[in-house]
Parts: sequence; C-alpha cells; structure tokens
Amino acid sequence: MSLDPARALPGRDTPLAISGVHAVNGRAMTPPFPEGMEEVVLGLGCFWGAERLFWQLPGVYVTAVGYAGGVTPNPTYEECCTGLTGHAEVVRVVFDPAEVDLERLLRVFWEAHDPTQGDRQGNDIGPQYRSIILTRNAAQQVVAERTRDAYQQALSRAGGGQITTEIEPLSAFYYAEEYHQQYLHKNPGGYCGLRGTGVSCPLG
Repeated sequence: MSLDPARALPGRDTPLAISGVHAVNGRAMTPPFPEGMEEVVLGLGCFWGAERLFWQLPGVYVTAVGYAGGVTPNPTYEECCTGLTGHAEVVRVVFDPAEVDLERLLRVFWEAHDPTQGDRQGNDIGPQYRSIILTRNAAQQVVAERTRDAYQQALSRAGGGQITTEIEPLSAFYYAEEYHQQYLHKNPGGYCGLRGTGVSCPLG
C-alpha cells in the first residue's frame, strides 16, 4: 500500500450498517465465530466473484466482503474506488482448519487470479484491485510466503511474470455495504472478473 496517509480520505467512526447474515448459508458474518475457526483476508480483484469462489469451498464456514490493507476507517465503496483510502477489495474467509487448511485455500487464491498485475486485475484498474493476503498470525504469514514462492517458481517455469501480491498482517477489516455481500447470489448474472494465469499452484 503506497498511499501517503496524509492524502487518505478521513472516513468515519461508525461502521457501515449490514444485516450480518450470510445470504447463502444463513450464518453470522460477524464475530464471534464458533470455537476452532480460523480466518484469513484475501484480495484478488473485484470482490464479487472472489467471495463466491470461497463460499462454495468445503470447510469454509462463512465469508464476507470488505475493505482492508489501507488507511481510511469504515470507507464506502465509492471512497475505495477513488484510490484514496489505500484499501483493497477483500474477502474475509472464516474456515474450519479441520476440514480445509490454509494452504489449500491459498492454492485456490493463487490459481483464481493473476497475481503479477500490480494495481489492477484484468480490466479492473486501481489499487483497490491489487492482490493481497492479510494474515492473522505468524504461522499464516509463513504459509502465505511459502505458497507465494512455490507459485512464483511455477509461473517462472511457464514464462510468467513476477508476483506483486502483498503479504502482511491484518490491521483492520471493514465490512462493505450490504448490497455487495454475496453479490453474485443476489445478482446471478452479475459481473465476475476472475481470470487466472492457467498455471497451477504446486502444494507440498
């Protein structure tokens, strides 16, 4: 995130109002989550298609879309689209590690988008579309960096570019507006910009 905090929009003290209920599985999108659950926050371009990708995976308890990785507190979608919040569009993935491990989730992450594009994803241009992994602990950081290095080797062998994905600890996650939550469930014909590189991510 290269935004000068002095240039960032001020945002607001109050979170955006959401129902807090996942439109697909009916589970709570807000903490507390059941004991034993873990979470990771992932940005891979427009968050509509990205969220659907993860809520469909076995072992994922609940998902929510929001804004993270930047400066502005409780930003709106319109503010994020200015590039003056520093935030990326992200998906909060709450998962049961007994059913699906972080490495498997990150394999899906790497293969579902092009992590070499910097501040864009396909035709979606701007820092809000950048590739980012926001970790919750040191162990997740290690796994994220290891999978990045493995995927970089696979990309390089295939003639691909250099990964630009940011990997850093999560400082804050701000929920996006209700109409963005599970957007492609509510709007089945809606836009999904997910496009991978076609290179598979090696595990192990």
